[in-house]
Amino acid sequence: MTSMASRRDDERNGGRPCLSCIALALTLLAAVVASFAYLAVDYAQLFSGESMRLMAKFVREFYPPDLSAGFIAKAAWGALQTFAVAAVGTLLAIAAGGVLALPAAGRFGLAPRLAARLVLNFLRSVPELVWAALMVIAAGLGPFAGTLALALHTTGVLGRLYAESLENVPEPPERALRETGSGRISAFAYATLPLVTAQGVAYALYRLEMNIRMAAVLGFVGAGGLGQLLYFHLSLFQEAQSATLLIAMLLLVFAVDTLSAAIRTRLAPAHG
Repeated sequence: MTSMASRRDDERNGGRPCLSCIALALTLLAAVVASFAYLAVDYAQLFSGESMRLMAKFVREFYPPDLSAGFIAKAAWGALQTFAVAAVGTLLAIAAGGVLALPAAGRFGLAPRLAARLVLNFLRSVPELVWAALMVIAAGLGPFAGTLALALHTTGVLGRLYAESLENVPEPPERALRETGSGRISAFAYATLPLVTAQGVAYALYRLEMNIRMAAVLGFVGAGGLGQLLYFHLSLFQEAQSATLLIAMLLLVFAVDTLSAAIRTRLAPAHG
């Protein structure tokens, strides 16, 4: 089947190779080669015996992790704080993104659509780390700054995704309810909203998974949680405690990913 399609493409092109494809491939190859040349990485030094010995020594210093009851309780509290930052930030983004998605989908005219899309583009164009640095200055060190940073960036992402979902929903069901006398809110709630709910929940869960990881990173700029603990112990060269915190991060991400995947699997059959 593939060979027949290829034969038809060759016949359509008169047997000539795709020059634009070759040019694109050569351009990408040249960009990769130029990138390696520009970085000027000394690979011989990187993989030398001395470098490998130092890297092995660095890794060995993280073993064994600190498994004392007091420090495990500290790591558990940091993991709970990281999860809380990600969860609250995601919930705030769901609410704000849902509100902005309505005008962004064009439901209130052209001017509100352009204004809402401008806001969403701005929110998601600023990385979480930059938002966190700004929020630490505005709100001080701690998990509140991390929550605001995640909420702002995730609002831009979810708002755009929700707006596109609303734009792709077929209009006949809502139009039919409107023509039978239903109000705009009732028609939207009973005809359009059920069609995008499952997809919206899937988007929110996916962003929660990403925010769990990012919440741990935001701690390095003072936004609380496991990241702030890890930064503190690494700065003191306390590798055993750092290893325990890294394990706590892995377990937290694995638990949230597993739960999120299970919820999405249950939603998929019910909503096609």
